Amino acid sequence: EADDALMDSRVVAVDVGSVRTNFAWAGLDLPFRRPVGAGGPDPEGAALSVLEALAGGVPVALGFEAPLMVPVSPVGPVDGWRTLGQARQGETADGRSRPWSAGAGSGALATGLVQMAWVLERVGSGHPGLRCTTRPEPWLTGAADLFVWEAFVSGTGKPVPAGITQHAADAAAAADTFADRMQEGSLSASDVACAPSSSFNLAAAAAAYAGLEIASGELRDQVQVYRTRPALL
Repeated sequence: EADDALMDSRVVAVDVGSVRTNFAWAGLDLPFRRPVGAGGPDPEGAALSVLEALAGGVPVALGFEAPLMVPVSPVGPVDGWRTLGQARQGETADGRSRPWSAGAGSGALATGLVQMAWVLERVGSGHPGLRCTTRPEPWLTGAADLFVWEAFVSGTGKPVPAGITQHAADAAAAADTFADRMQEGSLSASDVACAPSSSFNLAAAAAAYAGLEIASGELRDQVQVYRTRPALL
């Protein structure tokens, strides 16, 4: 874990939303948490920040504030379909349920899915043969260069912006939280899970769509979800 905390890497966190007004990304170079410029308001900038690190041989952790996995109920039991659309474990924050399938969650899922697919394809077009994973272990050991994860920004983890937009603050908080998890050596501990349902891994599907190298078995894998702690802005 100590070695993981000292690993040179870049984290890029994306706050999904309208690309006209509500999109933001922030980046940190780890382990020293050097900001990657001032972040930015568009997907092209997010993709370029990923490509810049990869070109220098630096692995990248790319997070999106959107549901990147959804639970699919088992087909075996009679009436198993009755649990379709239920919240994932861990989606309750501050006593309130914020499920992927309702309200802001479903909107973020739809918006985030297409934006994630675009960013991944843009990155793949600039870095052919890119090895991608949604599992922290292959990324930490160097078997994959790009690790895709989910940011959960809600409740007390919602930062108060200071001199920047709420979207930029959310992205910065997500990047900072990933840095905390990296330092703690706790990337394998997800704050949200689909169990007992199986997991439909939308990030793995988007990576395959984008032409990245990713294990087909990840389509049913857990995506690591990190509940955001407010960034120090």
